This record gives sequence, C-alpha cells and structure tokens, in this order.
Amino acid sequence: MLCCMPGVAFVPALLVSWSSAAFIISYVIAVLAGHVEPLVPYISDTGTKPPESGIFGFMINISALLGVITMYIRYLLIEKQNESSHFVGSSCNIFSLCIGSMGCIGMGIVATFQELSVPSVHDIGALVAFGSGVIYITLQSIISYKSCPQWNTYFVCHIRMAISVISCIAFIPMIVFASQISMTKIDWTPDEKDYTYHFVSAICEWTVAFGFIFFFLTFIRDFQ
Repeated sequence: MLCCMPGVAFVPALLVSWSSAAFIISYVIAVLAGHVEPLVPYISDTGTKPPESGIFGFMINISALLGVITMYIRYLLIEKQNESSHFVGSSCNIFSLCIGSMGCIGMGIVATFQELSVPSVHDIGALVAFGSGVIYITLQSIISYKSCPQWNTYFVCHIRMAISVISCIAFIPMIVFASQISMTKIDWTPDEKDYTYHFVSAICEWTVAFGFIFFFLTFIRDFQ
C-alpha cells in the first residue's frame, strides 16, 4: 500500500539519474586517464582499471539495487491496479519481476568481476543483465498495452514499445559481433584486427543500456 502512495516517483527518477551518472563519470575518467579511446568503448571498458573501476563498481551495484526496488514497486503497482481491472495474470506479473531481478543480479556480477580479471564470469553477467533486461522491458510494454486506457495512455505505451523494439534489435548484433572478437582488451584503435566488430558491438551495447534508462524514465508518471 505504501508503495502506491504519491511521492514514490523519486525511485525511478533516482535510478535513471544515478545510472546515467555511473556510465558518464566512469567514461570521462577512463578517457582522461588514457585507459580507453574516446570513440565508443564498451561500457565495461570504462570501469576496468583504477581509479574508475572503483567508482564504476560502486555505482553500478547501487544501480542494480535501485533497479530491484523499482521493479518491485512496479510489481506491487500492477497487482493493485489488477484488483479492479484484471488486465493481466498475476503469474505474468511475477515472471516479469523475476526476469527483471535476474538482470539486476547480472549487473552486480558485471560490477564485481572486472572484464580483464575474470572475463568469463564478467561476460556471463553482462549476457544475463542485457538479455533479462530486454525481456523485462518487452514484457512491461505488453502489460502497459493491456492496462490501457484505464491505467496508461497509448502514447506512453507506444514509447515503451518503441524502446523495447530498438533494444531488442540492438541486442542481437551486440552479441553476434562481440562473439567474433578474438581478444579481450580495452584500448582499441581503428587499425587493429576485429576493431569493426568491437565498434559495432559497443554502439549496440550503449544503445541497449540507454534504452533501459529511457524506459525506466517512463515509469516516473506511473509512480506519482
């Protein structure tokens, strides 16, 4: 009941602002320190070496926690709305929460196990985080349509579905091109082997990551 009261909108707002700051701050520090090239590094590349690794790990772990809290509030909100409207099955709502929570666990793994230190664990965490995240926002987009017009406007639903589609489209080449890279490194230059794979995959990774951020931004109105 408390989670459905006015004022809880600060939770997704904090998630969006904190996550954006985590990406941007670690990127700026990594570039200024000369650890990565400015042109589209992987997100993880900007949090691999100290001092940015400490900042990246700390901030991403907080983002993962805020993500779980946001998803749980969203779950409670849908359950409350569903009592009178019955627009979605409770099992679907629970499944969405579980998938989203898995994505947050993946974020924690990415933040804790550095790319160059434990690459296999780091890659698994990234795959779980991005894969679960894409499924979560897609499910939430479908649920949003089912709740129209009583609990959502079609305009918001269209925005959420557009973000979901773009994220899904970007997720596939992100995985495909990353799998073609034959070496693990963070300081890429255009004349190196596999640079094209790295470049395309990194663009897709940033697209999916900020797709998540913009998607949670649309929750603010719902949470008010």
